[in-house]
Amino acid sequence: MSDLPPTCREVRLAARPEGLPGPEHFDVVEIPLPRPAAGQLLVRNRFFRVSASLRMMVSQGAEDVRGVPFPALRPGDTLVEEAVGEVVSAPAGSGLCPGDLVSHFLGWREYAVVDEAACTRLDGTLPDPVAYLGHGGTAYAALTRGVRIRPGDTVFVSAGGSAIGSMAGQIARLLGAGRVIGSTGSPEKAERLVRELGYDAALVRGTDEPIAGQLAEAAPQGIDVFLDSVGGDQLRAAVTAAREGARFVLIGALSGQLAPRGTGRTAPVELDSFPFLLKRISMRGYSADDDPEARPEWLQRFGDWLRSGDITFPHVRITGIDHAPDALLQVIEGRQLGTVVVEL
Repeated sequence: MSDLPPTCREVRLAARPEGLPGPEHFDVVEIPLPRPAAGQLLVRNRFFRVSASLRMMVSQGAEDVRGVPFPALRPGDTLVEEAVGEVVSAPAGSGLCPGDLVSHFLGWREYAVVDEAACTRLDGTLPDPVAYLGHGGTAYAALTRGVRIRPGDTVFVSAGGSAIGSMAGQIARLLGAGRVIGSTGSPEKAERLVRELGYDAALVRGTDEPIAGQLAEAAPQGIDVFLDSVGGDQLRAAVTAAREGARFVLIGALSGQLAPRGTGRTAPVELDSFPFLLKRISMRGYSADDDPEARPEWLQRFGDWLRSGDITFPHVRITGIDHAPDALLQVIEGRQLGTVVVEL
């Protein structure tokens, strides 16, 4: 390890924001290179994912919310997210060697000391290591466990250009959906959803025409499945458009999570309950953590689909840890399509 640098950099929370975070809430700091203890690996991170869920981790009162599957972060804490890195050193008997690629959850730093049990060796199932940082596994679990796609279903995916949504439309099609509709925040991204990701139609929020009207036009016969990461007006629109027996699976609430005020952990919406009765709509909240066996199944299918060209992995790579805080702001503002990763 004599050729390693004496110091490295990481991104820390400088202060908790009262609303959406800004550059002033993060610091890129230089620290002594960490040293692993017994049972730990030293990993040089190559990529880490940037996710909007970080907003919930850094906001005021984050530690007071039960059931949120993210750690609360306090000023001075280093940010965390899934990362792919190269093993620098590993304990004897770990089965890992210098140069091996692993995934773990200590991103937002150039070097990480990771417990052996918290590392997963990447076995080449996916042709590109960065693809392991995609959120397709969440979409796949939701569309095979949270609900089950039936041949010919009309599927509506909110936030179709997000890390999850950019994969969900493609997955729904591969699972047998007959028509797939997504929503997004700009006409430019809507055009890309149709041209690049195989959506049949894309709705644009924030225009003069309400989402409900756009959805009625895109799905005149109604929708069978709604994969929702947003809530709010889009959830209401889906209720109106639902066919009898429609199945809704809720995996996020970006309407609240990315609200400019508050903590990002509430997403109020008023729904008419009568359509649920008359149309026999079912709705459930879902986390991919509920079905851990879906992960290896997804990776195998994802790798096969990537190699056959049946699916793409939309993502943006932003180079350098100095640009990581801005990458987070780009995700929160919806400026990118697909997964955003920082390359080190």
